[in-house]
Amino acid sequence: MAESKSMGLWSATSIGVGAMVGAGIFSIFGTATQISGNAVYISFIIAGAIALLSTYSYAKLGVRYPSAGGPVEFLIHGFGDGLLTGALNLLLWTGYIFALALYAKGFALYALTLVPVDSTGIWTNVFATAIILIFTAINFIGAKAVGKSELIIVSIKVGILLLFAVSGLFFIEPSNLSVAEFPATSNILFGAGIVFLAYQGFGLITNAAEDMIDPQKTLPRALYLSVIIVICIYVLVSITVLGNLSISTISTAKDYALAAAAQPFLGNSGFTIMAIAALFSTSSAINASLYGGANISYLIAKEGELPAFFERKVWNRSTEGLFITSGLVILCINLLNLEGISMIASASLLVIYVAVNASHLNLVAETGAKRYLIWSSLLSSIVFFGILVYYEILNSITTLTVFAFILALCFIVEWAYRNYSSRILKTRINGDKQL
Repeated sequence: MAESKSMGLWSATSIGVGAMVGAGIFSIFGTATQISGNAVYISFIIAGAIALLSTYSYAKLGVRYPSAGGPVEFLIHGFGDGLLTGALNLLLWTGYIFALALYAKGFALYALTLVPVDSTGIWTNVFATAIILIFTAINFIGAKAVGKSELIIVSIKVGILLLFAVSGLFFIEPSNLSVAEFPATSNILFGAGIVFLAYQGFGLITNAAEDMIDPQKTLPRALYLSVIIVICIYVLVSITVLGNLSISTISTAKDYALAAAAQPFLGNSGFTIMAIAALFSTSSAINASLYGGANISYLIAKEGELPAFFERKVWNRSTEGLFITSGLVILCINLLNLEGISMIASASLLVIYVAVNASHLNLVAETGAKRYLIWSSLLSSIVFFGILVYYEILNSITTLTVFAFILALCFIVEWAYRNYSSRILKTRINGDKQL
């Protein structure tokens, strides 16, 4: 009802910015720099441009089908209730699981810089597992308090990142940014495939469409604004890090590169501040992904629909989903390396973007969208996915095999569960259920 809608433009934008900024760049910046070198900021721009193209479909579909179901709602409308839609929802849930594992590892690596330990190899997984268990327990006991703190955490982490980026610009060494030192174009594209994960999160804005005061205007503006803001932040942060540290130093400190970059101009206190900011950022991302996206995908996978009233912060409908999700995240933490996790998460996200755009092509008459923009987004996502796959063929067949297995497993599990439970997927428009 109208009186219950209280979310304005900046509140909606903060959801996307909060979900995107911080965890991705803190977790994978070092790894991306090893691939893209001092052109990593170009990789962020390319990945951001692909994300910006995808916001067009999300904006048009979100306005036409405002629902807490987000992209799953779009897929059901575009492809109907079937094996493909169900499997893609499972893939989206899987993407959240890998993203959670990545954020937890990022948290652990920065936490280790503040705690003297002897074996980072062991303690990384210990700390990462512990933070997931802590958030699982908090959520099970009472996650509403955590949800209310999200806006504060977002403000702190964005503020610290901007202060770091702007301050660091006055101390950069121009030679570190020399175009002559750029790697091969293929490396810049490969790096873009890795950092693409840093833009995952803007889609969560569509999950809040039902709560917006005027979704027809607020939703598109919030989507575009959040991605543009994040591109600017990432580019500023990248230039600051590259300008203050050599590539060899970034490689040595790749797990905590942003904190290391603050040290030359802010001293040890700067290092500590950035490490703490990373802890805030990764904690915030774990909170948003576990209590928001993963919850939605699990409920749809299990029941085929969301309840008429859906509180995105509480797993009160399916507490077993909380433990299943957390258990799978912990397995990923302990079995996969950081680069492998980020690749699988990015690839899963790209498949969803391809599917949403393909679905949109079937709904153009209802959304009034321009076909050439949908095709641009669809084809760029496919090309980007191909680049990511090619990189893994050259560097890690094992990671690619794991992703292929996960993709196939999503279809198998969906097929088996459909036959066992006779569950069908239903859409919701403005709170009304429709087949």
